[in-house]
Amino acid sequence: MAHSFFPDSIRIWNSLPQPLVDSTSLDAFKQGINKEKSKNKNASRYFQPQEEVYNINDKTLKKFKSAHWRKKQDGKTRKKNDEWAVKRLRKVDKFPGDAPVSKEKIKKYKRGSDMEATHARTNFHQSVFEQKEKKLQLAAKQAARSELLLQENSGFIEAESDEETTYISQHDIVKAVDINSASKYFELTLKDFGPYKIHYTRNGRFLLMGGAKGHVAAIDWQTKKLLCEMNVMETVQDVKWLHQETMFAVAQKQWTYIYDNQGIELHCLKALDCVLNLEFLPYHFLLASSNRKGYLSWLDVSIGQKVAGHSTGMGRLDIMCQNPYNATICLGHSGGTVTMWSPNVKEPLIKMLCHGGGVRSVTVDKKGRYMCTSGIDRTMKIWDLRTYKMLQSYKIGMGASHLAFSQKNTLAVSKGNIVEI
Repeated sequence: MAHSFFPDSIRIWNSLPQPLVDSTSLDAFKQGINKEKSKNKNASRYFQPQEEVYNINDKTLKKFKSAHWRKKQDGKTRKKNDEWAVKRLRKVDKFPGDAPVSKEKIKKYKRGSDMEATHARTNFHQSVFEQKEKKLQLAAKQAARSELLLQENSGFIEAESDEETTYISQHDIVKAVDINSASKYFELTLKDFGPYKIHYTRNGRFLLMGGAKGHVAAIDWQTKKLLCEMNVMETVQDVKWLHQETMFAVAQKQWTYIYDNQGIELHCLKALDCVLNLEFLPYHFLLASSNRKGYLSWLDVSIGQKVAGHSTGMGRLDIMCQNPYNATICLGHSGGTVTMWSPNVKEPLIKMLCHGGGVRSVTVDKKGRYMCTSGIDRTMKIWDLRTYKMLQSYKIGMGASHLAFSQKNTLAVSKGNIVEI
């Protein structure tokens, strides 16, 4: 790297050989730097219009300060040139190096303990082990550094050390979140016709509610617009949206009815009687139902005909859910067993003994890999549906009446008037 030092500046030129400039450009250059050309005539031979300026380090700066031509300057000029050089070329980084990462975060992403290279047979193998260990440490550090970009932890509540999330109300959450999130909050006070069962459409925009005392309502919760509201004047067991938000099914005391989004009755399905639970299979256009007589039915909503029906022989079917992955129906029974059914087979596909007592709730995650069950024995168990083996078993204070997996693979457990995640 060839250096050309001027009295009032520092310029670092490209060291590659460059062609000489013509007289026209040289004269223009001389006119622009009259003070510099008189003291360094030979420097103009290597001048190039596109100059490269680099950050100068301590070694180069020290070399600059000890240049021979600086001895001819007075102290005031020398000090002025030094300040200009440092300000112009030596840009000091206020935060040098990489951003610090806490050791706790790095420990979170480490895979096992550190490798000990002292037991290697040769120096070569020891160096290989050391290089691998450096790569593992770098990977853990980069993973901890990029943790800020991960989004799967969004939406959780972090309480203080002396605070419990049970005492944090919905109003407190609304006050703490941003304006866009707070605008999605709404509250419905329904005291007269409960308890209620609710169901959202697949896109999550429309909400359907059915009270045990006959109150049925459908709303667009984003615009808070009421689509329809009525009282069917008899017990409502369950409600479900069909393939779109223009129709929904209501399991009433005796029969199952189909209504449109204006509350007009479209069909009365007498083939589905005494129904306790409903499940709609969106990819098959099948409406599955279980009744208090132990009978499981599937009805094709596109033609309005019953396609299959099986008698389970296991008594009242209070607990039912579907596997979103393969559209099988899972039933929970009073004997502690869980059965899985398909309309093509009259016998259960799988029969599992999950609890010592009756089953209170069953749910399957979105990918169809895990199933969670709760029983009257106050236990909650996680099952792997690929191997049909139990993964975890929890002893909870009271039996969970309802279970539900979220889209982020978190599990909601309802225990009385408390919901735990």
